[in-house]
Amino acid sequence: MQKLVHVYDHIISIENLLGAWREFIRGKRHKLDTQQFSFRLMDNLLTLHHDLQTSAYHHGSYQTFKINDPKPRIINKATVRDRLVHRAVYRQLYWFFHQRFIYDSYSCQLGKGTHKALNHFRALTYEVSQNHTKTCWVLKCDIKKFFASIDHQILKSILAPHFNDQDTVNLLAKIIDSFHTAPNVGLPLGNLTSQLLSNIYLNQFDQFIKHELKVKHYIRYADDFVILSQNKPRLENLLTSIASFLETNLRLQLHHDKIFLQTIAAGVDFLGWVHFSDHRVLRTRTKRRMWRKLKEIPSKLVRIQSYLGMLGWGNSHKLQEYLSRIQQPATDQDAREDNQRQDGEKLRQRNNFKQ
Repeated sequence: MQKLVHVYDHIISIENLLGAWREFIRGKRHKLDTQQFSFRLMDNLLTLHHDLQTSAYHHGSYQTFKINDPKPRIINKATVRDRLVHRAVYRQLYWFFHQRFIYDSYSCQLGKGTHKALNHFRALTYEVSQNHTKTCWVLKCDIKKFFASIDHQILKSILAPHFNDQDTVNLLAKIIDSFHTAPNVGLPLGNLTSQLLSNIYLNQFDQFIKHELKVKHYIRYADDFVILSQNKPRLENLLTSIASFLETNLRLQLHHDKIFLQTIAAGVDFLGWVHFSDHRVLRTRTKRRMWRKLKEIPSKLVRIQSYLGMLGWGNSHKLQEYLSRIQQPATDQDAREDNQRQDGEKLRQRNNFKQ
């Protein structure tokens, strides 16, 4: 197994910490905790570097809050100092592990993402169905409470063989053990390192799917995955092996209420869209949420443009036409407000001149 050699020195170097800070601060300059850290930036970086160098660094606690994305999720936010360490680690480890991931894994990776996963899924449906002349069956599964179920000891045992220095192993252990949903279990959704560590964890499963089960047509995005085949009984038989591997090797379980086996002609719900043989449409739940948000937001223009961009990835011409029609009044309203602000500014300038 190829190992990372002396990577700890690169992780804790001042150059890497500064690079991590430049990346971290994007879009966060207005945050109070970021401003407080940046007020004495070099002192804070040098202290952090010293603590990492002498193994005196200890991970702090988390701030917890809830979001709807779209379902309720609990986000755990680390301190600026700890998030800077996460990014410094991520910068040095990402490409090494990225090269070991399979092509069919799409979440939290540079150059990939939802849109590429959707296009790959469409390409696989054409390939399996032989341009829709054969029946294409799709097995869709979801891992139950994935982030909250990641076993710390298993994750550490997966990571350790990749490093020749104990300092890196110890630092990763501090990050992993800084959070738990149960004793020695769980990763926080808010950490940048959680994205990488979760992919490393499930890479064991990806390799099993591709090399042990010999599955050719497979896509995984986070904890959702699909397998495509013309052979329905084979997909049914695979379920037992998949559930056994996840439970035995990774202490994970399939969400039994979210296992679906159906033809692409009947429609397959994957990554926010319902896919059919020759088109895909936005799932009903997403459309309802979209209308609700449009009613809640007084200024709709930015949100409408965002939705139009999203809808461009599927067959939703009527929705796009409707949003385009309601976009124009929103644009006109914004223009009127702009003119009013400009008129008010001119009036203030004239009054100041007269005084």
